[in-house]
Amino acid sequence: MSENKLVIDARGDACPLPVVKTLKALGALTGPGEVETLVDNQIAVENLSRMAASKGCVFASEQTGEKEWRCVTTAAEAVAVAAGEAESAECYVPAKKNVVVQISAGVMGTGEDVLGKKLMKAFIFSLTQLDELPQTILFYNGGAYLTCEGSDSLEDLKNLADAGVEILTCGTCTDFYGITDKLAVGEVTNMYVIAQKLSGASVVVRP
Repeated sequence: MSENKLVIDARGDACPLPVVKTLKALGALTGPGEVETLVDNQIAVENLSRMAASKGCVFASEQTGEKEWRCVTTAAEAVAVAAGEAESAECYVPAKKNVVVQISAGVMGTGEDVLGKKLMKAFIFSLTQLDELPQTILFYNGGAYLTCEGSDSLEDLKNLADAGVEILTCGTCTDFYGITDKLAVGEVTNMYVIAQKLSGASVVVRP
């Protein structure tokens, strides 16, 4: 098997190039053999797995680094790859989840408020560290204070806003508490928009 092995370095290649290169390599095998493909994203691994299955090949992968995978496509016999088939390979990209975070208080959980404030601050900071950021964060009732001047979470919320996360605070709530003019990040919204965001979310997170 080692005599009929090809190694493809597809790190840095955008989809569907890893599949295109691997298909071409499979077509170049003169008989049983394997193609080892190096990639740097999980989507490429998933697409290579689908392609291998469609060709009746055995597929295996292992993560070798923080953003590195080694994928091996093993063919028991020569693989037929039609002219132009590799170039027309399609890439499956999973739909991005619409994650909405709903924050209705300045504290997280019930019990001691001092602890609850620390937990909420840690939670908002943790959002900035996620690989996949939420699309929207909604603040209402006591949570409205978190987007206003004096909030311990302003820096983290501004970082999230700069990264494209939508920060929305209930206007009825800021009016009620008299803090509308102290809003320091994001925009004021209304209950209709809040209802729209929640109903259209694929995942709603309530800390």
